[in-house]
Amino acid sequence: MSKTLVIGANGQIGKQLIKLLCADDNQVKAMIRDSQQAAYFQELGAETIIADLESPLPETAFEDCDKVVFTAGSGGKTGADKTILIDLWGAVKAIDMAKKHNIKQFVMVSARDAGNPETGTEAIKHYNICKHFADEYLLASGVPYTILRPGKLIDDKATGHISTQRTGQADKDVITRADVAACIHYCLNHTESINQIDELYNGNETIPQAFINSVSGRLG
Repeated sequence: MSKTLVIGANGQIGKQLIKLLCADDNQVKAMIRDSQQAAYFQELGAETIIADLESPLPETAFEDCDKVVFTAGSGGKTGADKTILIDLWGAVKAIDMAKKHNIKQFVMVSARDAGNPETGTEAIKHYNICKHFADEYLLASGVPYTILRPGKLIDDKATGHISTQRTGQADKDVITRADVAACIHYCLNHTESINQIDELYNGNETIPQAFINSVSGRLG
């Protein structure tokens, strides 16, 4: 059975995604930086790969995989240098390896303003620029992609209801990390999400319906 590689597995979204995947008996590889993190994922039934995005990525991480999720990030407490190394250069290296190993779907967890960093929050403009160029690199790579651009992330419980349309109201253009994980899980199991770019916010549509409507809107 082909496997799904989750890069950034120990992050808040990554952990919740791997729970969902393992609950469905998917074969999963969790890429983590610290061997002390391995027990959590192994208890869920996931294989672990020790690797650092600031170093060359091991071939073994991508072997036997047909899908990759990139949900890694340097975090809000680091400087722009780490954002470049992880969110941009780390993503580029992962995309190159995905192309080399003929990955059938690369799910990129991007950012709401990655499409146009000039319109985003000035304080994180460097982050949006890195996400922008990581997305552009994926689009140009020829690797089948799904790019998800969530709004402001919050830690509430999953709602199971989203929207792919922003309202322009800061208090509404948010989404729980749990719902982002559920959206990734959905996309990995539905091929219509391949070669699509969607923003993600909490909303009134079920996750399946929101993605169906998004695809229908593009085709229409």
